[in-house]
Amino acid sequence: MSDTAPVFLVDTLPAADHAVLDGPEGRHAAAVRRLQPGEELVLADGRGAAVACVVETVQGKESLTLLVHKRWTEPQPQPRIVLAQALIKGDRGELAVELATETGVDAIVPWRAARSIVKWEDGPRGAKALGRWRSTAREAAKQSRRAWVPAVAEPVNTRQLVEMVTKSAATLVLDAAAGPGLGDLELPAEGDLVLVVGPEGGISGSESDALRAAGAQVVRLGPTVLRASTAAAAAIAAIGVLTSRWR
Repeated sequence: MSDTAPVFLVDTLPAADHAVLDGPEGRHAAAVRRLQPGEELVLADGRGAAVACVVETVQGKESLTLLVHKRWTEPQPQPRIVLAQALIKGDRGELAVELATETGVDAIVPWRAARSIVKWEDGPRGAKALGRWRSTAREAAKQSRRAWVPAVAEPVNTRQLVEMVTKSAATLVLDAAAGPGLGDLELPAEGDLVLVVGPEGGISGSESDALRAAGAQVVRLGPTVLRASTAAAAAIAAIGVLTSRWR
């Protein structure tokens, strides 16, 4: 998206030239953003399609009427980056999701790594934690004005992650002690590029061996050690430069 108009996410884009933005997004536009007649906004469906609109009227603090003046669809960038983010404690997991979304991740898979302090066991608590990751991804996509909202999948174990590796165009496992750097590799031009980030205690030897056996490459980002919550964003930004994603 080329301008600075705020983005609001809707399930279905308006088919006609006139539309009403109501519900939570309408209240946010009217009461929080305080948009006025004549101002512009963008509606996106989170799957690449978007429409640019001008506010016609404001209905109190609940809704806006809009005039649609442009429609477009943004192609999904290639290669498609799938982040396998190990579960990390506190709000650092949500920070990892937020930063990864802002730098362009296309899908996020929570990973129940062996050394993860939190496990997201099945049940209400796990569902609540997953809901927070999904909400964080949605809000970060709006903040960064993305037409694509990264899907946050159900959590996987290491066996399921290995299956993902075998189906990917390439898989990179971040490890500060690895020999080759990210810039030394030839990255795929298309397909799923899986990026694996371990927990605070690192990836276990057995996990690393299993991922390598499935075809993953273990790489480092640079001379410094990043936190489990920030490593993915740094890697995604580097991949954006090293591929056609940011061109």
